[in-house]
Amino acid sequence: MKQLLPTMARWGIGSFAVTAAAFAGIQLSAQAIASHNSNAPVSYAADRIELQDRQNRVVLSGNVKITQAGLNLSAARTIVNYTDAGDLKIQRIMATGGVNVTRGNERARGDTAVYDFDRRIITMAGNVRLNRGGDTLNGGRLVIDLASGVSSVDGRASGSSSVTGQGQSGGRVTGSFSVPEN
Repeated sequence: MKQLLPTMARWGIGSFAVTAAAFAGIQLSAQAIASHNSNAPVSYAADRIELQDRQNRVVLSGNVKITQAGLNLSAARTIVNYTDAGDLKIQRIMATGGVNVTRGNERARGDTAVYDFDRRIITMAGNVRLNRGGDTLNGGRLVIDLASGVSSVDGRASGSSSVTGQGQSGGRVTGSFSVPEN
């Protein structure tokens, strides 16, 4: 995202290069999450936990904290869907209510998040904001494909139909970045 010809023309190219570099910095942040080990053990804590055994799910509510291999999620409520065919296996975590995902100095926040373990895709929607140091990226929906390492941000929460960016549009992706001193 770092947008940075004799005088006026050179400024235009330089401005575009800085913008492209700033976006790359935020994109690297999302790609760092994309290198996440989704097979690592998952730890959790909450004010209340309800096991819904017949539906193969656990509902955690109140100050929910979930951690996996340095990736931390906090939210007001989560639903963890699992299979229990001999071995317990998490299929999906859906978080709602002020969702924050952090890893190192990187932070993503949104209204809701879904971590699909089978497809290895994390989707955040609603007032999404990515922070890395002083750089920010805002949008309606963030999709991180852990398998391919491809991340995308759409302007609207309904966003595109896939990571490839096909589908609806209409919102805006915005952000800011700091320009390093020479």
